[in-house]
Amino acid sequence: MEDSTKDKIQGKIDQASGKMKEKLGEATDDPDMQDEGTGEKLKGKVQEKVGDVKKVFEK
Repeated sequence: MEDSTKDKIQGKIDQASGKMKEKLGEATDDPDMQDEGTGEKLKGKVQEKVGDVKKVFEK
């Protein structure tokens, strides 16, 4: 599997995990958990974009 594909998959996983943490934080009224989820979602989006950039340079 290419590095770009791995980055994109990991980015999607991080985004999904972050979204779940955000929702859990909202449900339990835990702002720290919400913030952690938001950060993880952002990390996932960045990771996915890194995969896109790598894909362009692999050609």
